[in-house]
Amino acid sequence: MAPGKQGKSAGASENPSVTLFREYLRIDTVHPKPDYDAAIQFLERVGTDLGLTCQKVEVSRAAPGLVPSHHSTAGGQVLSPPPHGWQEVPGRVVLVLTWPGTNPRLRSILLNSHTDVVPVFEEHWTYPPFEAVKDSQGNIYARGAQDMKCVSIQYLEAIRRLKAEGKSFARTIHLSFVPDEEVGGHKGMVMFLQRPEFKALNVGFALDEGLASPSDTYSVFYGEKSPWWIKVKCTGSPGHGSRFITNTAAEKLHKVITSFLAFRESEKQRLKSNTSLTLGDVTSLNLTMLEGGVSFNVVPSEMAVGFDVRIPPTVDLKAFEEQVAAWCQAAGDGVTYEFHQKCMDQQITSTEESDPWWKAFSGVCRDMKLPLKLEIFPAATDSRYIRAAGYPALGFSPMNRTPVLLHDHNEFLNEDVFLRGIDIYARLLPALASVPPLPAES
Repeated sequence: MAPGKQGKSAGASENPSVTLFREYLRIDTVHPKPDYDAAIQFLERVGTDLGLTCQKVEVSRAAPGLVPSHHSTAGGQVLSPPPHGWQEVPGRVVLVLTWPGTNPRLRSILLNSHTDVVPVFEEHWTYPPFEAVKDSQGNIYARGAQDMKCVSIQYLEAIRRLKAEGKSFARTIHLSFVPDEEVGGHKGMVMFLQRPEFKALNVGFALDEGLASPSDTYSVFYGEKSPWWIKVKCTGSPGHGSRFITNTAAEKLHKVITSFLAFRESEKQRLKSNTSLTLGDVTSLNLTMLEGGVSFNVVPSEMAVGFDVRIPPTVDLKAFEEQVAAWCQAAGDGVTYEFHQKCMDQQITSTEESDPWWKAFSGVCRDMKLPLKLEIFPAATDSRYIRAAGYPALGFSPMNRTPVLLHDHNEFLNEDVFLRGIDIYARLLPALASVPPLPAES
């Protein structure tokens, strides 16, 4: 065993919350075959130990109107799952743990987290990604250490502490553990939101995942970019590879790529030149797929390119699609585009001091002297579906002085940062669950 490397058990000296965190990290919920059953059994065991009520909601069917915010205008097609009919999805379960409040008529607090994690390339990891090794500095290495098994356990351990202190609050607190967030959430949170069991939770406000922060500040996300996955197809004249064929698909594809990447460069420079902007404030665009060709000596009649575009809520989505259509039109005839994902919702959560939820959240952070940075989330989480359904939600993972390593090799979280997060939630939850009755609740 290498110096400083500890095995799977850290012994009696380890904080029990850290031990529980590492146990959860060792459950392999990586795609494409996540062991959801093991994760649910683990979380149900912890919930029962805490005296929380447990409910397992099978989200095996999608209700009509399920697929959110996919539209088609200006000639673009949408290829996402159809927003009608029933869709069979076997084996998907959402676990809900509940701490009842003293006034069940009040809207509840929802603490959401997802149980799945993204794939790993083990050869690039210092330690095995599902052993939750803790090094001599207290860094715990595992897939999911930041995204987002840490938050799941922090929720639970904060509640453990509050219950041990004999606390109770007016508002009910629900914890939801959902599957499939890392593959779009369509068979997880999206379906759950359509279920009568979700409606019965009577949610008033939700917390979900955020991001680590390398600085002293804590990032709080009040909105998200709209993810668009765009595939552009170019058709043209085929022929022999030895000739100068005119009107080729490749020439049109080149024009399309040039237009898209020129826009990418302009947004990149805008972010670089303005220090007040974050990644969430600009439109990110990346070429992620190329298709075409059958042989080295055959000029193809069709080629295609795929782009991953993330658009902040400050951008006019209709105008942006018109720009996409113009880029395609300028490349020549036989150029079409289609959407493989197209989120049109631009809902944001209020961070005005007059908002009771934000007042409670920010008040705790001020009292604890936690410097906050308000941001638009640069990627996508289940929060976008929660907000789109009309519920205010903040993305918050209390991990400062921590490099952002979600989806990266050697993902880790320091145990002291993890434990500090429990302290923070142990203050946030009472404040949120004690928000006075709102006008609609009177």
